[in-house]
Amino acid sequence: MCGRFAVTVDPALLAEQIRAIDETGASSPTSDAAPNYNAAPNYNVAPTATVATVVARHDDPDDEATRRVRLMRWGLLPSWVKAGPDGRPLAKGQLINARADKVITSPAFRAAARHKRCLVPMDGYYEWMPSPLPMDTAPAGRKARKTPFFMYREDGRPLFMAGLWSVWKPDASNPRVAALLPAGTAAPLLTFTIITTDAVGELARVHDRMPLAVAEQDWDRWLDPDQPAPAGLLAAPPDISGITLREVSTLVNSVANNGPALIEPAEPGNQPVGLF
Repeated sequence: MCGRFAVTVDPALLAEQIRAIDETGASSPTSDAAPNYNAAPNYNVAPTATVATVVARHDDPDDEATRRVRLMRWGLLPSWVKAGPDGRPLAKGQLINARADKVITSPAFRAAARHKRCLVPMDGYYEWMPSPLPMDTAPAGRKARKTPFFMYREDGRPLFMAGLWSVWKPDASNPRVAALLPAGTAAPLLTFTIITTDAVGELARVHDRMPLAVAEQDWDRWLDPDQPAPAGLLAAPPDISGITLREVSTLVNSVANNGPALIEPAEPGNQPVGLF
């Protein structure tokens, strides 16, 4: 799975680098879909955080789809989820990951897989390797220690992971819900999930799943809103050339911690005590 990652690139700079339209500014048409966004580097992105993603959309039905950088909340909320009496979505859990072999058929993901696919840029992601020690050696009442690793590109360039996105709107026709919305309008909520696949190579030593990385030559094919999800990309073994890993501090275990120290190599004996 992928439950934590790091992203430090500024969305405006990202848009310039990948030749996309920046829709993350205050005046953009989707800026109100991701409230409380903080553009500062985030070395410990956790579910429900808002980050920049890449989509391809049309301005008009007859024009060519163009890349756009949009802010979205991590944790897919399908459009068909109903709103409760307080206007909040009635959803159980966070759909933070979607298996590559199930996105086309799963009721939770198949609609997004058809026309709403995205890329999730990141500096790298974290996974935890279980301790090789038997569980009964752990202190009484505590879980066995897990060691965090950071997976990243050796050349320092971002990874672009395959994702799906959705737009959720509260039911403004419901008087009780409409009364809770600003000016009676239904502000959309943009959310996404990260697609995972079987880990390979050295990465599989840490965890059996990994995010599905998309190579630059496949970006447009993956994002194309006019074509179904490319089955070949979903089924192929992930290309991990250029991706490496290193052990990092257990500081990353707590979402309250942030900063570049989280991705620095862990030195022998300097791991904080008391974190799982």
